[in-house]
Amino acid sequence: MLEPTNNNELPPIPGKRYFTIGEVSELCNVKPHVLRYWEQEFPQLKPVKRRGNRRYYQRQDVVMIRQIRALLYEQGYTIGGARLQLSESDENKEEQKNSKETLHEIRMGLEEVMGILTR
Repeated sequence: MLEPTNNNELPPIPGKRYFTIGEVSELCNVKPHVLRYWEQEFPQLKPVKRRGNRRYYQRQDVVMIRQIRALLYEQGYTIGGARLQLSESDENKEEQKNSKETLHEIRMGLEEVMGILTR
């Protein structure tokens, strides 16, 4: 996961399950219309929509918004560059997950072989 550099200046994320767009705007120091635009530009950003199409963001959405904010405002990326950075980050996570699963399967196979050999 990308670690935003100056996001320490932002308020801590409360332990709530859902946040309104106004709350996220304050937590991330980004205007609501910018958040709505980022939803169109970054496929990773998908708030839950309920009651009259109102947006409700979850904690991981707020963290993602802070990452996007850091890439765009602090590190100077363009929208396309930030999107690429985030997708590469997602691919790396997927590769790590696949590696862990593969290692687990190998370990289970080796334990099975050891069980056969010790009989």
